[in-house]
Amino acid sequence: MSKTLRMAAAILFYAAMALSGAAATKAAVVEHTFVVRQVNMRHLCNDTLVTLVNGQFPGPAVEATEGDTVIVHLINESPYGITIHWHGVKQRLSCWDDGAGMITQCPIQPNTTFTYRFNVTGQEGTLWWHAHVSILRATLHGIIIIRPKSGSYPFEKPHMDVPVIIGEWWQRDLMKVDKNFSNGGHFSDNPAGATINGKLGDLYNCSGFVEDNFVLNVEQGKTYMLRLVNAVLFSEYYFKVAGHKFTVVGADANYVKPYTTDVVAVAPGETIDVLMVADAPPCRYYMVALANQPPAPDPQIPVFMSRGVVQYKNAPIDVGNNCTKEALMPEMPNQHDTMASFYFHGNLSGMAGHPLLAQIKGHIDEHLFIALGKGSICKGNKPSCKRGGSGEAIEVAYMNNVSFHLPEKMSILEARQYAKTNGAFMGVQDLPSRPPRSFNFTDPALIPVVPGGKLEELEATRKATTMRRFAHNAVVEVVFQSTATMQSDSNPMHLHGHDFFVLAQGHGNYNPARDVSGYNLVDPALKNTVQVPRLGWAAIRFVADNPGAWFMHCHFEFHIAMGMATVFEVANGPTVDETLPPATFRSSKVHKHEGIRL
Repeated sequence: MSKTLRMAAAILFYAAMALSGAAATKAAVVEHTFVVRQVNMRHLCNDTLVTLVNGQFPGPAVEATEGDTVIVHLINESPYGITIHWHGVKQRLSCWDDGAGMITQCPIQPNTTFTYRFNVTGQEGTLWWHAHVSILRATLHGIIIIRPKSGSYPFEKPHMDVPVIIGEWWQRDLMKVDKNFSNGGHFSDNPAGATINGKLGDLYNCSGFVEDNFVLNVEQGKTYMLRLVNAVLFSEYYFKVAGHKFTVVGADANYVKPYTTDVVAVAPGETIDVLMVADAPPCRYYMVALANQPPAPDPQIPVFMSRGVVQYKNAPIDVGNNCTKEALMPEMPNQHDTMASFYFHGNLSGMAGHPLLAQIKGHIDEHLFIALGKGSICKGNKPSCKRGGSGEAIEVAYMNNVSFHLPEKMSILEARQYAKTNGAFMGVQDLPSRPPRSFNFTDPALIPVVPGGKLEELEATRKATTMRRFAHNAVVEVVFQSTATMQSDSNPMHLHGHDFFVLAQGHGNYNPARDVSGYNLVDPALKNTVQVPRLGWAAIRFVADNPGAWFMHCHFEFHIAMGMATVFEVANGPTVDETLPPATFRSSKVHKHEGIRL
């Protein structure tokens, strides 16, 4: 297909999306009841008390058609305050239902109920939901599937949708793990294993009892859409199926230009849609999810890997030794190979002709350069202390040397409404546009935390509740710079309430004189989570057209617990259709729970 025809097809696609969204009268209501309670589950010879929705791990799938209204009644029978974030749902004029704890709402207390209500207009593909209070999303999560209203895709319709949720199995007290990271971090706090759709797989056994695999039964010649979700707390994962290739067709509920690969890299918070044709000789093949991590001197964690099985219908066993009982294993990237992720994400490009492309090519209203790293604050709020691992300071994560402090008494969105009539706003500070000083951000000598090291003079960080305020319809450019301060990890950065265009990525220190010319302003990928490369940078642009208070944070749980976050506040527009209704207009309310059961 010629470039002109591809452009025309893309324009027709977006026009069809707009028309389908306009047909609101034909939209359905998708309604769920989520009961959150603690359940004992047994894995690896241990009973573990876990917090689940409806007793399921992963939780129930929310399946809708583009344009539908989703209503979820949450009944909290757990001992914890809970919110549920609908990760990637744009929440157009429904910021109150975004579910970010202490950002858009206070936690739903034990023995109370709450109703979320939102639309999925103008979005198609795979998203997910998860708890957004503390570290509970380790077990409180599930997939969201939004299918096209027309029933057709910009590619051949697959035979079957297959959710593939990569997760972790924890045998530790998650609240204690969260507290540990809030107080400086403990790299001994690790999961017991990795899971695929809640199954640990046969790499894990205890006293001879082998854990179950997730099994995908396929038929020769048919096409399957694997909807991959990375729901883990700590790691990016590589995903492969022995003997098969994938066609990548979507990311974060946005279609991408199809391309073929045999390995997928999916960071925490990301969703990736791939087509897999069952075109291998009928047999059994392992699907494998392997966590990557930066090499030493970064702190090292155990290798986490899980595997499921792709099993062909009527596959012969031991016929001519071509198909043995043992499934075939793919060759995985090295766990320290982060270049496979860099190349995978660099190959993502979007559909040309997106209606916001023209706007982001024009005048840029706001420029932010955000350094992502780790530093320290003095214990007991002392004005000064010894650093370099002395024990007098607490490690924190930051954006531009400010570690985010979560409000404790009122959510930021409530305070935004309150401030309009009372003139007070909780002492929120502006997030600096740049780090306080420039240095060689990616110098590996900054990784070790030792007395007198190069890092010590750069450690000083402060705690604050930060925000950046944007005028309605402002065009915002953010350049994220990963640093080597205390570690050299990548950073999966997630923005609530908006998608953004990923214009470029690179290694080393960002240099605008060199790097702006390489921006993709023709067909950039549209995402809600960008994997900022290890010791590198990523540039994004978005149009701030959705009023509200939107959390922007790293999706590594230890980073967000340690403060790598801020809030983007978007002002109301000039019309009612561009104004966030006040909380009193919402239908979602908190009620005392009187023992309701499914």
